[in-house]
Amino acid sequence: MSEVLELCCELIRRESITPEDDGCQDLIAKRLVALGFNVESFPAGGVSNLWATHGNAEPLLVFAGHTDVVPVGSLDRWTNPPFEPTVDGKLLYGRGACDMKSGVASMVVAIERFVQQNPQHRGSLGVLFTSDEEGIATHGTKHVMQVLKQRKIDIDWCVVGEPSSSKTLGDTIRVGRRGSLTGTLSAKGTIGHVAYPELTPNVVHELVAPLEILAKKEWDQGNEHFQPTTFQISNIHAGTGADNVIPGELEVQFNFRFNTEHSPESLQRTVDDALSAVNPKIHTEITWWQSGLPFLSRQGILTQTTIDVLQDVTGCSPAQSTGGGTSDARFIVPTGTETVELGHLNVTAHKYDEHVLVEDLEVLAQVYERIIGRLLR
Repeated sequence: MSEVLELCCELIRRESITPEDDGCQDLIAKRLVALGFNVESFPAGGVSNLWATHGNAEPLLVFAGHTDVVPVGSLDRWTNPPFEPTVDGKLLYGRGACDMKSGVASMVVAIERFVQQNPQHRGSLGVLFTSDEEGIATHGTKHVMQVLKQRKIDIDWCVVGEPSSSKTLGDTIRVGRRGSLTGTLSAKGTIGHVAYPELTPNVVHELVAPLEILAKKEWDQGNEHFQPTTFQISNIHAGTGADNVIPGELEVQFNFRFNTEHSPESLQRTVDDALSAVNPKIHTEITWWQSGLPFLSRQGILTQTTIDVLQDVTGCSPAQSTGGGTSDARFIVPTGTETVELGHLNVTAHKYDEHVLVEDLEVLAQVYERIIGRLLR
C-alpha cells in the first residue's frame, strides 16, 4: 500500500462528521512535528483548526483543506460501511474519499517528501486544516484567517485541495467561486376546511405563482469569469398531515448561487417584488443567510506554475473555472492571496459510495510536490 493511500485510509476511518475532527488533525500534526514544523491549534466554537509552518521567511506558500465530512445518510445505501475504507479494483471507497481526505493525504505526503529533501528551502511552507468547511464555516478557516491578520501574517500563495477535477485529474482548477445566498421564507395565514376554500386563502396556492416566477427567471447569462446566477428551492414544509385541512403555514428554503452581475441586496429586492402580489391576508417574512460573495483570485506565478506542473505530470491543460459550490477559498482570496483550488475528481462528492481513483492519490501528491519545488526550492 502506498504511503498516500495508507494515510487516506487512516483519515477515512475517523468519523469526522462536521464539525467533528475525530483525531484527523492530531494524526497530521504528529507527522508535521516530526518534520520540524511549528504546529499550533486554533480551536473555536467546537471546531478544530490546525495551523503549521516550516520556515519563517517570505514568500509563504500554504496548503489548505478540511478534515470534516458531510453526514453519511442511510447506511443501507452504502455498498460498504462509509468509515471502513475499501479498495475495490481501481477505486477507494469511503466517506471523504473524494471530499476531501484524499486531497489532505496527497498534500501531507507531498509536503513530507519536499521538506525531507529540502530542509533549508527558501520562504515558508504552511498548512491550514479545519473541521468546519462542510458546516456553517464560521469557526474554521474564517477564524484562522482572522488570527493570522492579527499576527500580521500574510499568505502569498495558497493551494486549496478541494476536488476540482471533472473527468480526469487536473482537467480543471478553480480560481474563484460564485457567491451563495440562502433565504428562508415563512408564510402564515390560517387553517380551514378544504371544502370551503372561499373562506380561507391557502398559503401554498398563494405562494406557487411567485415561486414559479423566481424558479423560471433567467437571472443573467453569466460573464467572462462566472457562470449564470441560479435559483434553487431546496426545502418545502406545509400542512397539518390531514387531507381535509387547508394549511395555514408554509416554509420554503431557497438558494442563489450568484455572480458579479448581482449583489445580495439586488437579489433580495427581486424576491420581495415577486412576493408583493401575495394576498395581504398572508403574512410573509424572509430570513437571509449569506455564506459567501463571488470572488476571483488574482492570477500570477502560482496559477501559471500549477498549469505548467499539470501539463508536465498529467498532460492536461486545465480549464480555469469559477463553478461549483462554495469553498473556504472565499475567506482566503479577499486577503489578497493568490489562490488555486486543485484536487481530485468531484463526481462522487457527498454521494453514497463516495470514491476516488487510487492511482490519482499518488499523481496528485506528485503534482503538489512539484508545485512546492518550483516555488520554494
